[in-house]
Amino acid sequence: MSVTSSPESAENVEDLDIAQSSSGLAAEMTRRLDNIAALRAQGTNPYPYRFDRTHTLGEIRTAHGALEAGNETTDHVTIAGRIMLKRDQGKLIFCTLRDRTGDIQLFVSKAIVGDDAFDAINNFDLGDWVGVSGLVMTTRKGELSVKVDTAQLLAKAVRPMPDKWHGLTDVDTRYRQRYADLIINEEARRTFEIRHATIASFRKTLHDNQFIEVETPVLHMEVGGAHARPFITHHNTLDMQLFLRIALELHLKRLIVGGMERVFEIGRVFRNEGISTRHNPEFTMMESYQAFGDYTEVMALTEQLITNAAREATGSTIVMINGKEFDLAQPWRKARMIDLAGEKVGETLHPSMDVDAVRSIAAKHKIKTDVHWGSGRIIKEIFAELAEGDLQEPTFVTGHPVEISPLARADRNDPHLTERFELFIGARELANGYSELNDPVEQRLRFEDEQKAKVAGDNEAGSMDEDYLRALEFGMPPTAGLGIGIDRLVMLLATAGSIKDVILFPTLRPEAK
Repeated sequence: MSVTSSPESAENVEDLDIAQSSSGLAAEMTRRLDNIAALRAQGTNPYPYRFDRTHTLGEIRTAHGALEAGNETTDHVTIAGRIMLKRDQGKLIFCTLRDRTGDIQLFVSKAIVGDDAFDAINNFDLGDWVGVSGLVMTTRKGELSVKVDTAQLLAKAVRPMPDKWHGLTDVDTRYRQRYADLIINEEARRTFEIRHATIASFRKTLHDNQFIEVETPVLHMEVGGAHARPFITHHNTLDMQLFLRIALELHLKRLIVGGMERVFEIGRVFRNEGISTRHNPEFTMMESYQAFGDYTEVMALTEQLITNAAREATGSTIVMINGKEFDLAQPWRKARMIDLAGEKVGETLHPSMDVDAVRSIAAKHKIKTDVHWGSGRIIKEIFAELAEGDLQEPTFVTGHPVEISPLARADRNDPHLTERFELFIGARELANGYSELNDPVEQRLRFEDEQKAKVAGDNEAGSMDEDYLRALEFGMPPTAGLGIGIDRLVMLLATAGSIKDVILFPTLRPEAK
């Protein structure tokens, strides 16, 4: 919430440049520690156990936002927050207090609080948490305020806040010290409000579609559900190797076998891979599975989930993608992967083609391939290198080769392709879904192909999950599944440039000593 530039809410006069030098920082921290020692010597606890407030600052603004300038109400409130700005004008002190709902001004008069209390309030530092009571009023210039009659220190800030004028200019510091970033950066707070609203919207939409939310294991005995390199750990008591899950899929589909019919999970998954603006080793996925449907039904659910989330998190279905507006409420484009890749190379591509012919086409366009890849895997690489970057508007890319889709059903009209889609928006993959393979015999053959790839050196290939195969042998009805990357979706809705902007504590290199 903005603060006006009136004298009552003027910038604090305390010099925050101390944070720019280690000697200045040390001196300021020493001063504040001495202040804490003095408070304790006086019998004041600088870190009391609790404080009971009657209103949030947002509630006061909602109730009294239209109060005319120069008016005072009879509403006595008790509020709490962090001091963001402070100005001493002799017998008056003006502070800006902030809680999670917004800002409000404190109007402190020596004539009202008395000399001792006035001096104590004047000793509050920027960053301190305080609780105050007083009447709601507006100043002559119209600034909504609380006329303070009592004030209490709730938590003394030993370390000064980052420089208000320059903020946290170092990006790495913003991510590493997210707590400081959230204090100073309104945009960061907005981003995580959007994230919360997005996840809440997903839960509501799925609940309205009769899905049940469940929790499945993070520690897996086998690697499966996606192509990714896992993190490996060890359980001491059982003396066994375990993997942090790379996907939620296989346990959720076990629940479909068990008759739960519609399930979903929002959970962290872990992939031991590179870090980039789109990748973090741990991230949040939503996966859902529904019996008796196919991938076309899941595409419709994907549109519903994301459009609802945009509307409920931002108030609009319009999103900005690379400087251009797109309306998520409009029908989304659908195109086959082999067609998009073929358009880029000027030739027809299909997984049934001779692998050497497809490899030759890739080589003409300087696309590196692995000797163990089949035609389908090479086509996928051509698509990723040449076509993916052009997918700005929401696009369902369908018809993935069987080779790269070990858990998807073969297309009912083309056995070399699968009934699968990936959703791309702004050249980023946001979702993946398919008609699930439920034939245990064919699934075993697919797993065996995965094992061969792993033996040949593919570290991202899955392993043979015998328990999952046993589950399929009990019978899984026709099922459609969906996975949506929450972090990338929030990047879209919050117009964030990096995945680190939407993860509160992203993975970083160790801090330099």
